[in-house]
Amino acid sequence: MSEPAGQHPSRRTSQPESFPPRTTAGDALTELVLPVFELNGEFLAAAKDISKPAGLTPAWWQVLGATLDEPLAVAEIARRVGLGLARQSVQRTADLLVDKGWAAYRDNPQHRRAKLLEPTPTGRDTLLRLRNAQHVWANTVGTEVGADELKAALGTIRRIIDASRRARQTLDTSGAPSSANNG
Repeated sequence: MSEPAGQHPSRRTSQPESFPPRTTAGDALTELVLPVFELNGEFLAAAKDISKPAGLTPAWWQVLGATLDEPLAVAEIARRVGLGLARQSVQRTADLLVDKGWAAYRDNPQHRRAKLLEPTPTGRDTLLRLRNAQHVWANTVGTEVGADELKAALGTIRRIIDASRRARQTLDTSGAPSSANNG
């Protein structure tokens, strides 16, 4: 029996007729998802290993690190840090950093209520120590994998992110492609 072009043989009988079969490219993307989650977990574990001796969590490090070059409002930190952190979550983290003496709020000349968060001298010193430890980790892993391979992976990851964002914009609330894309 011949397969439709681009259809993976293992998908021919396992899907109801109403669902389109997954293509070979769709299978390849699906097979990539779990290793990417595993890589994310590994990055988070490395961040924990690096930040723990300084008394920070990876989330605290992210928020405090966003302010190293310039003081920022919490909403701006949430936008820059990304990764789906809500402004309220960043606010709670910022308040903890202030309570622990790693950061301080200062007046924002552009917005009366949205204070700017900046590292204290202790916070700045802590970030610089963490930066050094992160460089050691990155250099070790980067040397083992290789700069060319990492740059190629980065390009692929960026293309996948862009393609996923475009695809999500075309989905209706049921998860099916919108009629505009059913050609």
